[in-house]
Amino acid sequence: MSPLQVFPLPGLPEIRPGDELAPLLLRAVGAAGLRLADGDVLAVTSKVVAKAEGRLVPLPAAEVERERVRREVVTAETVRVVARRGPMVIAETRHGLVGANALIDESNAGGDALVLLPEDPDASAARLLAALASLDGHRVAVVVTDTLGRPWRRGQTDVAVGMAGMGALEDYRGQLDGDGRVLEVTEVAVADEVAAAADLVKRKLARVPAALLRGVPLPAGDGRASELVRPAAEDLFRTGSGPEDLVAFLEGRRTRRRFLPDPVDPAAVERAVLAAMTAPFPHHTRPFRVVALDSGEGRKRYLTRMEAAWRQDLAADGTPAGVVERRMARSWALLGSAPVLLVPCLAPGGRHDYPDERRSRAEDAMFELAAGGAVQTLLLALHAQGLGGAWISSSLFCQGVAARALELRRPHPAPLRPGRCAPAGGAPRPGGAPRPPPARPGALSSRRSGA
Repeated sequence: MSPLQVFPLPGLPEIRPGDELAPLLLRAVGAAGLRLADGDVLAVTSKVVAKAEGRLVPLPAAEVERERVRREVVTAETVRVVARRGPMVIAETRHGLVGANALIDESNAGGDALVLLPEDPDASAARLLAALASLDGHRVAVVVTDTLGRPWRRGQTDVAVGMAGMGALEDYRGQLDGDGRVLEVTEVAVADEVAAAADLVKRKLARVPAALLRGVPLPAGDGRASELVRPAAEDLFRTGSGPEDLVAFLEGRRTRRRFLPDPVDPAAVERAVLAAMTAPFPHHTRPFRVVALDSGEGRKRYLTRMEAAWRQDLAADGTPAGVVERRMARSWALLGSAPVLLVPCLAPGGRHDYPDERRSRAEDAMFELAAGGAVQTLLLALHAQGLGGAWISSSLFCQGVAARALELRRPHPAPLRPGRCAPAGGAPRPGGAPRPPPARPGALSSRRSGA
């Protein structure tokens, strides 16, 4: 067993957008009286990586405006609010990391800017590793680090948010412990241990953004820090128990238009449908039904007939052929790739009969609005189980075609009415441009008081 050595690398200049980190790090290694060797690990804070990549947001001079920019940037970098207390937000970023204010940092940024996380910390680590290899030639690893708090523990510690050149985890599952028992769940997050060890010599106030580690028993492979993020379906603590936690959970659901190819557990679908049935419907009725299409001829028939009906409508509208084909391609990319399609329907009956058209239309509208609430509950129940979903209204425009494709008329004297389609499946981590901040509450509601 070789000893572990950790060396701070002081002397790096203030990093500016466009700076090349590899030569600066190699100079810092030399200034520390060291030379890189095979198996070394360079741990670099995400802040210097982000600065070099220009991931900075300028702050205005006025404090009121600075606070507004802070709130907007945190919102833009957030995909899920995990918890909230006063002005503090614990948020999940699109990288899958969970931390205070979406890990946006203002310290050591000159007082006039916010520092965001790198756009893709794993890709940043891979680029830095390639640059080091071209300049030095040794087989090393790179870990990009950031500081996170820990639930149920005081204090913060550094973790790996990006990495290249080593495995992320040392997997002991299936091996025997000292007593001969089979290890079933043990996976050691070596990349996180590297980040924490580096922080012991970098220190928080010393402005030392990098460290060199020698003697780390590196896991095999070329892992990614994203592998350290626990999938939502395995997260036992994804939803909290207090009012703020519940509101944060509701705010965290997003429409998903890309899905992982993994099949969806039918038990998860069944549980989501049962939850949807709790939505309030008029007159104490339960007219909500869901048809699930995962594969086979039934799904193909539904999609092809819906496509034919849509093409017919677009042709009647005079839509150019190129536009039609682009719309069809987008639709197939969403509906065709989802592991399961859920088609909510309204069952007949339960409505009150009125002699006039005005109240009859209102009666129908009540049931349609209630069906929308049931669909939202369905999507939230999927979200609670780590699944993504979307609300697609195509069936509303050709209910007869959809009903015949789903063969809903056969067992029912009065057929079910399909009203929408909800593609569902495992959701990849969101990427790309941040979502815009939500509208101000005052723009969404109005209050009337007085006589």
